[in-house]
Amino acid sequence: MSLIQVINPNTSLAMTETIGAAARAVAAPGTEILAVCPTHGVESIEGHFDEAIAAIGVLEQVKRGKAQGVSGHIIACFGDPGLLAARELASGPVIGIAEAAMHTATLVATRFSIVTTLPRTLVIARHLLQQYGFTHHCAALHAIDLPVLALEDGSGVAQEKVRQRCIQAKREDGSGAIVLGCGGMATLAQDLTKELGMPVIDGVSAAVKMVESLVALGFGTSKHGDLDYPLEKPLSGAFQHLN
Repeated sequence: MSLIQVINPNTSLAMTETIGAAARAVAAPGTEILAVCPTHGVESIEGHFDEAIAAIGVLEQVKRGKAQGVSGHIIACFGDPGLLAARELASGPVIGIAEAAMHTATLVATRFSIVTTLPRTLVIARHLLQQYGFTHHCAALHAIDLPVLALEDGSGVAQEKVRQRCIQAKREDGSGAIVLGCGGMATLAQDLTKELGMPVIDGVSAAVKMVESLVALGFGTSKHGDLDYPLEKPLSGAFQHLN
């Protein structure tokens, strides 16, 4: 049995439940999903400042998950906050949902579009496209111009805006797949894939399957090179608990 820790880096319990449900929907028999979020930090992640704060919560959860014997970790925010630092701390694989979704899209299409939340987060997606080497694979980026927590307000307005942007992307972008650029959109992918007749990729689901595959292959995070465990040194003040 594999135990996969799915970390929602914000403090929203409702979004953590959404993300956990999406992960469990695709988990293989024998895979248990542990969906968690920090108890302190930001309730939504919509910029560089938010990501910097959220990264500490991610590291805390990775440390906790490692002590619980999890097989691997997923960072369920499309900015992949704290990803490389988490890999230093972890022994099992650590996958970010943006990374997972982009990789998956390139396996099923030559070009993909991204649909995300606020326009200000588009630059973060562009930075990740460059970092992961997928800039030339991305046909276009779209924002629904609503905050992350609108996906959890029960009105359905944000979900319909995601749907309309996906329809627009299919019609205008010339892309073969669409990547959903927020963990809170995770449960929308299957229905949109059926409606649009093209892959609409949720990074949470993609990351679950990647972690399962890496665990089955016997691969953890490499400790040869820069992702070796952090150098032992005393941490002070609010960071003592990460020692």
